[in-house]
Amino acid sequence: MNEMLEKRKKLMYEFISDASYVPMKFKEIAMLLQITREQRGELREALDALEREGKVHVTQKGKYMKGGGNYIRGIFQSHPRGFGFVAVEGEQEDIYIPEEEKNGAMQGDEVEAALTGETSGKRKEGKILRIVNRGTRTLVGYFEGRKNFGFVIPDNARYLEDIFVPIEKTKGAVTGHKVVVELTSYGGEGKKPEGKIVEILGHVNDPGVDILSIVKAYDLPTEFPEKVLNQAEKADKPVSEADMSGRRDLRTWQTVTIDGEDAKDLDDAVTLTKEDGRYVLGVHIADVTNYVQENSAIDREALKRGTSVYLADRVIPMLPHALSNGICSLNAGEDRLALSCIMTIDEKGDVTDHEIVETVIHVDERMSYTSVKKILEDADEEECRRYKGLIPMFERMKELSRILREKRHKRGAVDFDFPESKMILDQEGTPLEIRAYERNTATRIIEDFMLLANETVAEDYFWQELPFVYRIHEAPEEEKMKKLVTFLQNFGYTIHVPRGQEIHPKEVQKLLDKIEGTHEEAMISRLTLRSMRQAKYSPDNAGHFGLSTRYYTHFTSPIRRYPDLQIHRIIKDNIRGRMSEERRGHYERILPEVTAQASSLERRADEAERETLKLKKVQYMTQFYGQEFDGVISGITKWGMYVELDNTVEGMIHVSNMTDDHYDYDETRYQMVGEHLGKVYELGQRVRVRVAGCDTTSRTIDFELAGE
Repeated sequence: MNEMLEKRKKLMYEFISDASYVPMKFKEIAMLLQITREQRGELREALDALEREGKVHVTQKGKYMKGGGNYIRGIFQSHPRGFGFVAVEGEQEDIYIPEEEKNGAMQGDEVEAALTGETSGKRKEGKILRIVNRGTRTLVGYFEGRKNFGFVIPDNARYLEDIFVPIEKTKGAVTGHKVVVELTSYGGEGKKPEGKIVEILGHVNDPGVDILSIVKAYDLPTEFPEKVLNQAEKADKPVSEADMSGRRDLRTWQTVTIDGEDAKDLDDAVTLTKEDGRYVLGVHIADVTNYVQENSAIDREALKRGTSVYLADRVIPMLPHALSNGICSLNAGEDRLALSCIMTIDEKGDVTDHEIVETVIHVDERMSYTSVKKILEDADEEECRRYKGLIPMFERMKELSRILREKRHKRGAVDFDFPESKMILDQEGTPLEIRAYERNTATRIIEDFMLLANETVAEDYFWQELPFVYRIHEAPEEEKMKKLVTFLQNFGYTIHVPRGQEIHPKEVQKLLDKIEGTHEEAMISRLTLRSMRQAKYSPDNAGHFGLSTRYYTHFTSPIRRYPDLQIHRIIKDNIRGRMSEERRGHYERILPEVTAQASSLERRADEAERETLKLKKVQYMTQFYGQEFDGVISGITKWGMYVELDNTVEGMIHVSNMTDDHYDYDETRYQMVGEHLGKVYELGQRVRVRVAGCDTTSRTIDFELAGE
């Protein structure tokens, strides 16, 4: 039987492979091959088998075509409205998958899909052929119990089906519990997915359970293994004379840290002097590698975590607190080991000389951004009196920061100055206040100095031709730039994109300069940002488009980012004369995997942080049901408009709630246009909205236009 099927498959595959005309429906194939009625069922079975194998694909119109280059493999991203997309590594454009073509695929699954055509918006369209690997083993959700069974409603709206749980696998969960459910069956053919409860997180209304649910959903490690904690405790000892041996002693240099008020892992300190028109800037970074040996238990755990994760009410650190808040943190009044990048800078902002050395430092003051701002911007008498001896250095820092920023701007570095959210919570995690966290002189000083150190270190090691970790940001995809150019023309703006060449970042910065202070600034800035690629880590130096520099790395945060720790290890091997051919080969072998893993874990952390902020914003807005606010239209889709309030909270006005007219979405202009009255809503437009609903499960806020 199998032998006969293989013969039929071979016949059908050879016929479709040899066909030079358009894809054909089955009856057309039958006519060309003169297949009898008796043979049709057998050959359709062969075609179905070929389709499952990805060798033959069927379009939505039922036409058969050869697979070949027309099928792709990627990760399925589900949409709460039923359809989805397949994201293919290395491709900017995702493949649209209609709901009826998902073939049982769930969020995060690795799938094979066939390209079937294009949507009306010219996006590639496809269908799922098979699921290669399931991307989800466990889900977090809300448990509802019944007499003889239960089910879990997933928190993540991208998982569209409830999970059925037999009574014997509920682990005692009751209605209202937030739980972790392990999938035992993925369903299909009208059957729901099935699972078993593996952990009960607590009742949905218990303090902290909301954030814990996100932590579990993103599989963020919360506990350190005992071996890791023991190693960290042993390392947390005062700096000894032996530790300082062979290091440059900078303890007499006037040194400060400048961070947020609540920061505890202080991994960068700065010094600045000026002589004969030249600045000497010292950027001193905690020497974490002195305490975290390669391939130790702490190192393996740090690589597994990749980064510290900063959630609304907690920090999940990359390193145990004994290190991150203890001996590695550059705490004021304590001797600390550092890796320092000391740069001589002229009045144009050019680095004329530099050295990277192992040092021992002693921080004089632990400054906050707020305090330095009070001194430099507000001339606050109390702050100025308290830190009188540091004010000349702060003034020099402000002066050098301005020079460095102007230089970066001239070369075309792109500066998207969007306000971040600052959230104030009570002890139980309830949001009391949300406001925009604006940058100020103090935050810019540290940002400018860290950027310069990162560039200087990256360029140094690039020209030494040693294995290294770079922070790269590739130029935008040409197709996305074309779409942006078309959109900008609607508003009377242009951006120069050389034909067949990459756009220069200076062109993007020129655009941002032109729109600064205009009605459409926020709208165009957001769309421009969405046209950019995502930055990532790589052992290959591809430059950084956004910063308009050929050389960039992450050197300045080894307490909270693994790539920085890896870079320090390379630097120390080099300056200590240990970069043998064997070590060079070792780094060349491990860096591709290290950078790929670090990039992936960074994205996971970013997503968890965004989801936490969304949740707390929804909780905060529940108290304002029915109240009105001013906001800006931040996004428009065919199903409605997103509006961002001045405090950074974003909600949606669903098109069904725009009751004064029937509105159509103009995709080319990013506008919502009334069919009868001609009223137009566009990105960047200020509107007044009313809070119509808040859903903490889906983490969404519904607005409606005030006055309707």
